[in-house]
Amino acid sequence: MVSEKQLIAKITWRLMPFLGFLYLIAYIDRQNVSFAKLDMVDALGLSEYAYGLGASLFFIGYFLFEVPSNLFLNRFGASKWFARIMVSWGIITIALAYTSSATMFYILRFLLGVAEAGFFPGVLYLLTLWFPKDYRGRMVGLFMIFSAFANAVGAPLGGMLLDLDGLFGYAGWEWVFLATGVPAVLAGIVTLFYLDDTPEKARFLTRAQKDWLHDRLAAENAGMEEHAESGLRALVNPRVLLMSICYIGFPLAAYGLSYWLPTIVQGFGVTNTVNGFINVIPWLIVALALWIVPSMADRTDNKTPYIVGPAFLGAICLTLSAIVTAPVLQFALLCIAAAGIFAGQPVFWSLPGRFLKGAGAAAGIAAINSVGNLGGFIAQNVVPWIRDETGSTIAPMFFLAACLAVAGVLVILVGRMLGKRAEA
Repeated sequence: MVSEKQLIAKITWRLMPFLGFLYLIAYIDRQNVSFAKLDMVDALGLSEYAYGLGASLFFIGYFLFEVPSNLFLNRFGASKWFARIMVSWGIITIALAYTSSATMFYILRFLLGVAEAGFFPGVLYLLTLWFPKDYRGRMVGLFMIFSAFANAVGAPLGGMLLDLDGLFGYAGWEWVFLATGVPAVLAGIVTLFYLDDTPEKARFLTRAQKDWLHDRLAAENAGMEEHAESGLRALVNPRVLLMSICYIGFPLAAYGLSYWLPTIVQGFGVTNTVNGFINVIPWLIVALALWIVPSMADRTDNKTPYIVGPAFLGAICLTLSAIVTAPVLQFALLCIAAAGIFAGQPVFWSLPGRFLKGAGAAAGIAAINSVGNLGGFIAQNVVPWIRDETGSTIAPMFFLAACLAVAGVLVILVGRMLGKRAEA
């Protein structure tokens, strides 16, 4: 007889640390521009707005290739496709160290988005193949904890790499890209041999465990066959479209905050290395919230409060952070805001699995993530523009707070829509 608890634990230990480590590398490579910016702006003669535009082009490439990438993953398998994704984005990250002009920076950031497209939604889709729905919120939360670790690790790492300025003839900002690009290439090679595409192909599961998981997932997916016929059908599903729109506010607030936190802390008058270590604090709080909130949500059928509650808390704290003047209180509010922005996202990603499966799930999840991540493009353009116009690094928090609050309201509408379909 198969023990459900032991089987889920076995799969979790096999998959989640490895996938989380890949996400840690991905997130560091995506966010390294926030620290490289501190020196790179002057080195290339860019304004804050011009640099923000270049950094944000990542999300345009990401948006355009997200859905095709996830459909290719469904066709070729996770091991091959994730390996391709990581090796290509690692090479492009290394190339960023040799940026000599604004145009080259723009092109490489766009290509980085193209290369990485499909990784995050690909993992979300992969989790639907390995875990019953009662565990997915916690698994997505566990996976996203590594993004918090990435910010915690990337912050002091970025500060220390900047302080290597001049070593072997490379500027500090060049070291940021060199040291973060190489691990992606190496991890991509390992992925090809370590990762199993599906439970059926898993070498670490017994035949009985494979059969139990297959039957459990088949029972949960019963009644959703119409969404499994074509990945393209999911792209025009009204629920997918609404979720795509409402998700924009979460990446927008997340990237707006994480992109500017180093700049805000720099205003405290600290060194680059100290700046990095101070930036560890909010992400440790985020990691804790990413485990607590999804774990609570998995124990109830009504997921909406566990998405909306943290979002509204984050919006309130972002607003207050722009009002208070005491640096310590301001930073404390931003730490709580960061937790609010991230804590409900794993719960949000448990919603598509309630009405999509197969290729439809691969396309639908990718569509929601690709449209939502345009929030990153908006944040990295509007936030520096607001700063240039106001001369304040904290004024953009009003904009982020408003967007996060709107996202919370839209999630309530999504919850009601899914509830009515379930009753029908």
